[in-house]
Amino acid sequence: MPVDLELAPKTKRPAGEPCCVPVVYPDVDRAQALRLAEVAKALGDPIRLQLVDVLRKHAGKVCVCELVPLFDISQPTLSHHLKKLRAAGIVDSERQGLWAYYYVRPDALKELSAWLT
Repeated sequence: MPVDLELAPKTKRPAGEPCCVPVVYPDVDRAQALRLAEVAKALGDPIRLQLVDVLRKHAGKVCVCELVPLFDISQPTLSHHLKKLRAAGIVDSERQGLWAYYYVRPDALKELSAWLT
């Protein structure tokens, strides 16, 4: 059964006029979006996510030497992942002699958590 459709001639909208009205506007401003993306990107690697999990469950600061046996990667690779987490502001460290002790920053994941809920 054929259907007859009435077609209107195609017209161009004036320059600068939007094609439609947005249904929803973002609540996150550009600066906050950049910050959240940096944290999410740092957590996007499985090893980094596991590192944060171990560090947040630990009562205090954890020495790198305690973290190495938990993962099937070399110490320099582990340090690289910790460096990425530090750059994102998720973890911090303190040096004591030759060793670095890492911990999750107390408010590091609150912003991401608040946005997700």
